[in-house]
Amino acid sequence: MKLLGVLSLAAICQSTAFHFGQMEQKRHAMQLQASSSEGDSRRDFFSKSGAAALSIASSSALGFGVMAPPANAVGGVGKVSDRLKAYGLPPLGPVPNGFTPLLEIWGKGKNRFPLLVLFNHPITWVVTTPSNDVNGEDGTIQAGEYAKGDTATLFVYTEDGHVDNLADAGKPLFEKVLQKAISQKSANIYQNFKVTKVVPQTGPEYEGKDYVICDFKYELLTGAGFEVDRRGVAAITSQGKAVEVLWTASIRERFKKTEPALRDIASSFRCYADGLNFSNELMQYANND
Repeated sequence: MKLLGVLSLAAICQSTAFHFGQMEQKRHAMQLQASSSEGDSRRDFFSKSGAAALSIASSSALGFGVMAPPANAVGGVGKVSDRLKAYGLPPLGPVPNGFTPLLEIWGKGKNRFPLLVLFNHPITWVVTTPSNDVNGEDGTIQAGEYAKGDTATLFVYTEDGHVDNLADAGKPLFEKVLQKAISQKSANIYQNFKVTKVVPQTGPEYEGKDYVICDFKYELLTGAGFEVDRRGVAAITSQGKAVEVLWTASIRERFKKTEPALRDIASSFRCYADGLNFSNELMQYANND
């Protein structure tokens, strides 16, 4: 998966020329800043270093490299609405200002079962989707502003299969599923995980489907040895053969600012499995595969 967007050659040239012209001024300013920064406290150092480490963890530890535009993901209100209508599904709900909807299939490969996933995300966030080859599918659907540690990630929990009456399943199930979700990659080591709030969703917009919103928190232990407090909001449902989770999170220091957006993302999550024909959108394999 590769990074969305391509820098134009003109922008690069313009930036290079500007920085060359400002080189001496910046060198002098950096020297002054270096002298001043020697007086920074140990706490400030670890706070800044922890944020940098989280940026690395949000990209490398979660399995991201250089990401490419998701060729088959559908985005934009008009396109998503048309595709939902073609599937015979409920219309797209309200999309907050500054957000855009994303509609994508998880499970196009032979090693998975297909799910149609829908959620809104900030329009500036980078989107990643699963990759497919002759061996099957790998990865998940995710959007985020990774440099700041803000992410929304799909996790499909298959160990218990379908769960009826999800709202009555109890907090232990939600804790188990969310801990699996935040530790998808072995590099993600965490501690002090806790689900702090569970709210079943009963509004008419859910069309009678079981959804639960969970607030949670945990400490991420980065490869650099830092502990980063994370706060999150997750939407959980059980469609088809599994329990599906869209979990969103930010670092604690940003959560007060990002919480409304994370709640908007989680509340917009919808997952569809049964009664849909995905045959024309799944990977096709040779007979000997």
